[in-house]
Amino acid sequence: MKKLLLIVMIITSSFVLAQKMKVVSGNFEFLKGEKELNVEFDYSTVTFYKEKMTEAQYLEKRVKEIAKDKGDAEAERWKTDWNSSKETSFVDKFLASMNKNMAIKTGLNPNAKYTVIVVTTWIYPGWFAGVMNQPSKVSTLLKFVETANPGNTLLAIEATNAPGDNFVGLPNNNDRIAEGYAKTGKTLAKMIEKKIK
Repeated sequence: MKKLLLIVMIITSSFVLAQKMKVVSGNFEFLKGEKELNVEFDYSTVTFYKEKMTEAQYLEKRVKEIAKDKGDAEAERWKTDWNSSKETSFVDKFLASMNKNMAIKTGLNPNAKYTVIVVTTWIYPGWFAGVMNQPSKVSTLLKFVETANPGNTLLAIEATNAPGDNFVGLPNNNDRIAEGYAKTGKTLAKMIEKKIK
């Protein structure tokens, strides 16, 4: 049992270290002295798995898998939960991590001078099988724009492979993915804090 726990911890820690953040363009200067930041989420170009499935293909795959295993009603519940998670838990987890790790108040603040658009580019949902599990991974493009002029991108950061899980494992795909957004928010907030000191 101790060996299995050690193996699981090593695998989990390798995923924790796997996230990378890279500044693609711009710098952090405009955030100095700011008190609040607006957030928007964009899922319009998201793909899934190594096959780069579209969201429609991913939903079709998951609904078929769940219906075969647990019935049509459960599959429909999952689909409803997926659509809800995009507007609630993914956003909430990201914002909670940002606000816990950064002084700039981040949220749905349309009056803020600047907005960070969280463009989700790729998701690997991971899996759960009791004592064995694999975290999700979430990749995003974080675009900082002027709220009044969203065509003006001041800073763009690629965030790849943010791991989503906990040490115990999360059976629900959407909960695992939400943890990937939490990790993204935490890493981004710490990066901002370091850059604007």
